[in-house]
Amino acid sequence: MAVKKQFASFQELLSGSDVPVLVDFYATWCGPCQMMAPILEQIGVQLKGKLKVVKIDTDKYPQIASEHHIEALPTLILFKGTKPVERIEGLVSEKQLIERLQPLI
Repeated sequence: MAVKKQFASFQELLSGSDVPVLVDFYATWCGPCQMMAPILEQIGVQLKGKLKVVKIDTDKYPQIASEHHIEALPTLILFKGTKPVERIEGLVSEKQLIERLQPLI
């Protein structure tokens, strides 16, 4: 399940996690982002304890989006510690997403 919470810094959010963090960079007006939301909910449930899913609204946090060169929505970035290890742009199925993430977590 995606987590909605406040954080002092993006780095603090990443470094404070003991499991890899899948960050969903999205916007409320983005159709494919809305389609991706239930898929990410399922991923969060299936990979609970192995992965944390966090959503970042690019309209509310443009600085973070800019730092990670977000040019397409949705963009998913898997972080281990504070390092990005996988980047997925656009809408993907639950099956495709699990196949891409499983070897990395």
